[in-house]
Amino acid sequence: MSKTMINNNTLTRVPGIKVGHYTDAIAATGCTVVLCPPKTVGGVDVRGGAPGTRETDLLQAHNLVAEVTAVVLSGGSAFGLSSADGVMRWHIERGLGYQSRSGLTVPIVPAAILFDLGLGRQDVFPDSDAGYQACQNAGTGVVELGSVGAGIGARVGAIAGNERASKGGIGSAAIALRNGLVVAALMAVNAVGNVYDERGEILAGLRSSDGAGFDSVLEAIAAASSDGPANESTVIGVIATNGALNKTGAQKVAQMAHDGIARAVNPAHTMYDGDTIFALATGQVPADTSLVGAYAAEAVASAIRDAVRRATSLGGVRAIADG
Repeated sequence: MSKTMINNNTLTRVPGIKVGHYTDAIAATGCTVVLCPPKTVGGVDVRGGAPGTRETDLLQAHNLVAEVTAVVLSGGSAFGLSSADGVMRWHIERGLGYQSRSGLTVPIVPAAILFDLGLGRQDVFPDSDAGYQACQNAGTGVVELGSVGAGIGARVGAIAGNERASKGGIGSAAIALRNGLVVAALMAVNAVGNVYDERGEILAGLRSSDGAGFDSVLEAIAAASSDGPANESTVIGVIATNGALNKTGAQKVAQMAHDGIARAVNPAHTMYDGDTIFALATGQVPADTSLVGAYAAEAVASAIRDAVRRATSLGGVRAIADG
């Protein structure tokens, strides 16, 4: 099967998936929601050593509920997890969510956060109202990317502070196969490590002290104290496919998708990262789990690179587009 890149090269290329942002450019924080069609199956894989998450235990393959109502990616560190409350409220008002055996409607809203408090204000973070507004803003059109939503305050390679960091953000990529299968990724990139391009060269990250290029984050970590670098970072995101997968398959796809982080970010999955990927399967076409997972890794790597290419400078952190 050959693959083709399609006009809508974002997560909403998967039919039924909606994406919305809430962005506070003054405080440099925000959140992004992915709204799912009914009966979407979800999985997750957490590989960073410092994750901030919600409902990830529920998504483990051996647990009961397979259905996901929405996924939240948020800034604000652990405080930003409260944005998922507003997403639940938005769905409850519309009678959307998992139907429990007792007849109650319970929206299933997993979430992951990134630490963006090193840019902008440290006393403002996405709350319940922010999550609700992101749902109000959600649509099926081409997703707005760059320094928006959960990526507004994102940085890359900030181990030596904002002056030598690069601006991170939100990126996306979609791959369509001839049999109608679509695999897409949406990634919020706030990585400890440098981001590498398709040729294996540093695209964004820790700038050299003379501003002429980039330095190795690995070497910088090695030179740091035994307590490690003063940096809190992560890469979080969502894989979506219109393929039919069960809960075990969705979890396997999330696992394989992490290969995309390792291809585009070095180092990845450190103790200073909270790297988390959710996988969503809407079940519209037959799908092979291994095939979806392999393309998911490609989409993740492309989406990470897309995020730093689309980012805009903010608060003294330069985007690569600005040199």
